[in-house]
Formats: sequence, C-alpha cells, structure tokens
Amino acid sequence: MNATGQHPFALPFPIADDSLVMGGVPISLLAERVGQTPFYAYDRRLVCERVAFLRSALPADIHLHFAVKSNPMPAVVQHLAGLVDGFDVASAGELKTVLDTAMASEKISFAGPGKTERELRQAVAAGIVVNAESEREILLLAEIGTGMGFRPKVAVRVNPDFELKSSGMKMGGGSKQFGIDAEVVPALLARIGDLNLDFYGFHIFSGSQNLRAESIMEAQEKTFDLARRMAAFAPGPVRLLNLGGGFGIPYFPGEQPLDLVRVGGHLSSLMPAARGDFPEAEFVIELGRYIVGEAGVYVCRVIDRKISRGQVFLVADGGLHHHLAASGNFGQVIRKNYPVLVGNRVIGEAAGAASVVGPLCTPLDILADKMDLGHARVGDLIVVLQSGAYGFTASPRDFLGHPQPVEILV
Repeated sequence: MNATGQHPFALPFPIADDSLVMGGVPISLLAERVGQTPFYAYDRRLVCERVAFLRSALPADIHLHFAVKSNPMPAVVQHLAGLVDGFDVASAGELKTVLDTAMASEKISFAGPGKTERELRQAVAAGIVVNAESEREILLLAEIGTGMGFRPKVAVRVNPDFELKSSGMKMGGGSKQFGIDAEVVPALLARIGDLNLDFYGFHIFSGSQNLRAESIMEAQEKTFDLARRMAAFAPGPVRLLNLGGGFGIPYFPGEQPLDLVRVGGHLSSLMPAARGDFPEAEFVIELGRYIVGEAGVYVCRVIDRKISRGQVFLVADGGLHHHLAASGNFGQVIRKNYPVLVGNRVIGEAAGAASVVGPLCTPLDILADKMDLGHARVGDLIVVLQSGAYGFTASPRDFLGHPQPVEILV
C-alpha cells in the first residue's frame, strides 16, 4: 500500500468490506464455493468489457480473433465463442476445444512451427485454415488433401524482415523458428499455386506483450507493406490477412496501459488503402493476453507465517508449480513482482513487508518478494492479479507432486 492506504495499481475488481469481489462473490466465499485452494478464477464481466473496448477502439472491419493458447480453459473458450470473430489454435488439443464451440470452421486457424502429420490431417478434416510455417507443411497438406479429396485451406505464416520493437517476446524478424522467411515466400507461393491447395492469405506475427503504441503502429504499417509485396506473388486473391497482435497489459510498477485508442485510430487511417489493395480480405487482429489477462486471478492460502532473521515469510499452499510467470521464471531476466494482495483483507493494517513463498523445496518458489503484505495471517487468501493468461497451462503443475489447482469462470 502507499501512503494513502491505497494499492499502487488499479484494481479491476470491486472491494466490499475490505474483500476482493469477483462475479459478485467475496473472495472468501468464492473459495468456499470452489472447495479448495489454490484455484484460478476468471471474471466473464471483465472479458466482455475488454472485447467491447476493443470493438469501440478498432476499425469496424477488423475481425477479432482469440489466441486460445493464452487461456484454453473450455468454459472461457465457450464464453468467447459468442464474443469474438474467430479462434487461433496451436495444437490438436486446442483444436478439439474450439470445435466443441459454435465457431465456424473457416474462422479457426492453426499456427505453430511443429505441426505433426496427425495434427495436419485433423485440421484438414475439420476444414480450418492452416497457417503453414514450412515447405514440409505445404507439401504434406497437399498430399493429405489429395488423399481425403479436399483442398486444404492454407495461409502462409511469414517471418517478417522486421521486429516489433519493445515487445516482451519477439516472434518475427531475424532467424526464428516461426513462419517462413519473407525472402523465401514468393517461391513457395508459386508451389502452392501448382498444388491442390486453397490459398487464403497471410499470417504475419512479429511480437507480443507490447505496451508502446508507437511500436505497434509502426509494425502494422510494415505488416501491410510486407503483405503487399507478398501478394504480388500469390496464386490467388488474399482472403485473410492476420496482422498479429502484440497488445500488452501492465504487470509491474511503472508500466502504463497500452493506448488502444491511439492504436485503433492509426489503424483506421491505414484501412482505406488496405481495403483497396486487398478487396476480398478479412483483416484480423489476433489477441490472447490482452483479452483475458487482466480478467483472471490466482488464489492460494497462507498455511504458515515465519520470520527468518527479521524477514517475514508467508508460506502458501500454491507457488511456481501453479503460476510460473508470477514466480519470475517464465521469461523474466530480472525478477519483478506481479500485483499481489491479501484478498480477504485488501487494505488491512499497515504491518510492513512480507514475502509470499510456496510449498516447494526450491528458492525459486516465490510469488511476492518483500511486498506490503505483512498484515497477512495464517488462513488468509493471497491473490495474484493479472493471471488470466499463461498461468494454469504454462506452469509445471506436476512438479513435486502437489495437488493440482482448479479453474472457474464466474
């Protein structure tokens, strides 16, 4: 807490009687309803509000797709099926989840650098668009399609000759395992034209977790320019142009939210020329973290409070095995704290700093390092905010054999 007794980060959830409230339920009662800690909870209201915000800020003819890898919980995906225009999957397992929804097959795309033959066969049988990332995939898709009597829907994932500056993870530019290098694409487009394939367009994804509007705007301009260059060699009209995403959310002190209105306004200025150059195309923005990241929390319970040479440690029943990212071991170079609070006593009493650690036999098992959580007691609920994306499924949940967390949508 700061000097005013308020938390230094904006809380996306209401507070009532000093308790965090999700879905209209105080966090302690929610824990009773779940029946255990730890657990992940996702707020459908916040997901709806984020999608509505995107619709209001982005051009009306931008199609919004959800990257399922960010949160593949079936209830979340089912909820989003009625809100977004399409899904992007990265495995046959995710494909099964989205095929259980009412989303039209042609609005589903499949990306990933290591698709197996079995996964490609499943994708062709389902009638979805495959973002081809190598010559091998292109040739294999043509062979599978001939055998099944189908013309597989294919888009080419292009590894661009530029990077998304200031992105948390660079997914394009330079040497990358993702996509096909831009300089090689023209020759492969000619091969696609000679094969039994239904060419749909391009997938150009240059990076993720970016909070700088200027970087995203520059990348979008370069993406359109690259698509124009590639389209000159295409075997048919571009019907799908996936511009990627890269929209980030703030996790750490000092980070400011992305200026989405500015990004949307700039994209609107690019669309007239793009519509003229690609008259048959659907223009897609593909987002995961930006849609669900701030709508989720991870909740664990303090099972012990101990002091070691003057430092307070809150030992919880959850840790890095459930939330690798919050522990700082999922891409961070220098560990920084996620926003963490005591959910059932959000303000509580000023009692100094404490560190939240998990039950694992490793010094890496830290959820909060010396934060203003000293008022927490045994039995209190520790809540890690910004946990709606890359939490549950991106963590080593079998590590050391502790119980699994559960997920709920409220």
